[in-house]
Amino acid sequence: MPNERKEWTQRFSEFLVEAETLLAKTEECLSHLQLISNDKDAIDCMLSTLLKLASKADALALEAVSEFTLHIHGLLNHAQNHMDLHDQALGALKDCLTLIAWQLELIDQKTGQLSLDDSEQTSLIEAFAFQVGQSQFQLPANSKPFTLVSYSGRPA
Repeated sequence: MPNERKEWTQRFSEFLVEAETLLAKTEECLSHLQLISNDKDAIDCMLSTLLKLASKADALALEAVSEFTLHIHGLLNHAQNHMDLHDQALGALKDCLTLIAWQLELIDQKTGQLSLDDSEQTSLIEAFAFQVGQSQFQLPANSKPFTLVSYSGRPA
């Protein structure tokens, strides 16, 4: 058991370094999109980076990070085909990326647990969904961590 814990801790440390690099890449893509909205290359870069981050988090059973990242990916993927990514949508996307970075800092390095409720994830996903015209966004079928209500259904 101690060897497994040591191995997981090593893998987690490596993940954090890679996740930081991936998040920096998403920030670069976002900056590019703020200059040239709907740039296909920047969106494709963002999508592939989000998928890579979700996959790496999933490999370590960091469900909250993985699922949240997949939700962002799904919304962005749908939005790129249906609308322009305006300033408010990009702002909501930036808020989502900021939360991912914050969550990575708060993961317990010994247990891999993130001791937060999912309300902030939910509200940020709702806000991003609203900004990209997806207030009725359907989560992936295998999604677990949280459910969505329409943005208009949120209390003021």
